[in-house]
Amino acid sequence: MLNSFPVFVGLRYSLTRKNNLLLSFVSLISMLGISLGVLILIVALSVINGSILTLRGEALKSVPHTTLTGPAITSDWLAVQQHVEAHPEVVAVAPYLESEATIRHQGKFSFVRVRGISPELEANVSNNDNSYFDELLTKLEQTENGIILGTRLGSELDIYSDSEVTLLGLDSLLRRQESNALGFEVVGFADFGLYGNNNTALINLPQAKILYARAPGTEIALRVKVSDIDRAGEIANSALSGLNGAADLEVAPWYQVQASLFSALTMEKMLTSFMLLMIVVIGAVNIISTLVMVVSDKSPDIAILRTMGASRRTIMGIFMAQGLVVGMLGILLGGAGGILLAFNITELSLLIERLLNTLFTGANIYLLSHLQTRIEFVEVMLVCMAALCISFLATLYPAWRASRIQPAEVLRYE
Repeated sequence: MLNSFPVFVGLRYSLTRKNNLLLSFVSLISMLGISLGVLILIVALSVINGSILTLRGEALKSVPHTTLTGPAITSDWLAVQQHVEAHPEVVAVAPYLESEATIRHQGKFSFVRVRGISPELEANVSNNDNSYFDELLTKLEQTENGIILGTRLGSELDIYSDSEVTLLGLDSLLRRQESNALGFEVVGFADFGLYGNNNTALINLPQAKILYARAPGTEIALRVKVSDIDRAGEIANSALSGLNGAADLEVAPWYQVQASLFSALTMEKMLTSFMLLMIVVIGAVNIISTLVMVVSDKSPDIAILRTMGASRRTIMGIFMAQGLVVGMLGILLGGAGGILLAFNITELSLLIERLLNTLFTGANIYLLSHLQTRIEFVEVMLVCMAALCISFLATLYPAWRASRIQPAEVLRYE
């Protein structure tokens, strides 16, 4: 009963302010500030999560889940492939040979990364779910000197299907050995993702060996597709256990290969969260202002409670409860609104787009209607907990100030 008394009085102070409109208004502003901060923070984190998920999918169209390189693969890649594929969490393994080269077509040229593959095995490890890509791999397998180009690369060089292109390894170019150039027939164009469409080409593995025969350091490697991409490196290392020469093999999961990109995105997410959290802090500052005004207004009541036996701890509890009521209401409203908005942000942007194009005749306004969001409920809980902690800290000073009021000093003038 004693523990519920401060909460009861704090709620009473929060809900009965009909005679003090200023305090009610300041409390409302405090609640809305916290609510707005929580809402924007949840939506921003959801948008960033969706962007990271989209960029990861684009990167994995050209980057394997895990790459294995080393002497054991160079000497006998088939034995390593069979050993790794026996692991239950490995989906497929395929060999490839990749290095830089120049591509020429009717006077135009570009630097590209040409990857020699085994089309039959590549279909199993590819992260491209487009059925057209499987058809292209079949055509490549049937065309000895065939080549598949990224869509943007083909557009930049004005290359069309059945065109002839010339490839020259970068090492041969530097040595000015243009006689080593090989001719290839374009069998089609594929989507290699946002980061590979303008610089990626696929050819058959035997032709890649010929193209890079004089390029030092260009060795065959293995692409490994796993069931859980977040544990790609761990699964690959586990699959190599018991293999002769496994200690000399290098394992490079996708998140290490693309570390610079995803580290930058993670840093952006952290900085964005920190900046938006300042909105919650501003709302909490308003809680301090509100409680300081309440303490001043309720000084006689505090003095009476003290003379009736209420301890300083009880007085602190009353005003802490009052401040937390404002904070919790703001957090509940902001959390619910943030989740609702994050789930429907694409539809909302489409609605705004149609409305603006209706209001402005002849205008073509395009918003991010393809924007994806991903709500991580763990992050939502962390945001709400952070806002609650900030609200709690904001109540400490006014509550402490209320507990230091001397009843004799206040009641002397009453």
